[in-house]
Order: sequence, then C-alpha cells, then structure tokens
Amino acid sequence: MEIKKQKPPGKRLLKNMPLRVKWFLSATIGMILVGFGLSVFSEAGHLKHTNGPFLRWFLLGTYSLIMVNSGLALFGQAIIFRMRIENRKMIKNLLKEKMKKNKRPLTITKIEPDKDFELTE
Repeated sequence: MEIKKQKPPGKRLLKNMPLRVKWFLSATIGMILVGFGLSVFSEAGHLKHTNGPFLRWFLLGTYSLIMVNSGLALFGQAIIFRMRIENRKMIKNLLKEKMKKNKRPLTITKIEPDKDFELTE
C-alpha cells in the first residue's frame, strides 16, 4: 500500500487566501511582533541594569531580538503583497484604457507600455 503525500492543510489555506488578506494579516502580525519584541527588549535591559541574573536577561534579550527580526521579516513580506496588489490594479486600469481606445476585446500575450505613457518616479 502506497502512502500518498499530502500538503499540510495550512499550506493549502495560504495558497487559496486572497492577496489582500495575506497583506493584512502579515502586516498586522509583523507590527505586533515588533512591538512585543521591543517591550521584551526593554525588560531585558532593565534586568541587566538592575543586576538581574545573567542567564535571565541574556535569554530575554535573545528572545526579543528573534521577535523583532521575525516581525520585520513579516512586515517586509506584507510590503511585497501590497506591491502585488498595486501592480494588479495598475495593469487592470491600463487594460481598460487600451480597450476603450481600441473598442474591441483585448487579449493579453505580452504587456508593453504605450509610447506616450511613461511611469515617473
């Protein structure tokens, strides 16, 4: 009997989740982790300066740095999700403009910007 490899249920859930929900969750959780990590870092600094046990403030400081860095990583992923959302909006608007100009259905094979349309920074 052969055992079939299945994806974990969380992986399927994340794959089917809308981009806007992914953005919202990763941004929110990322900011919560950064705030929590900074408060734990403050507590570790307080323990160090009040001559607390070395192992306690050292482990708290390490834990806080892990929390801050993971929060920043999640927030960075949220920025990537947000840029994908904005790019989809821009492409959708460009296609609508082209369809209005051509007055015929437009099929996408390759997206090329118009000669008179330039993106400025």
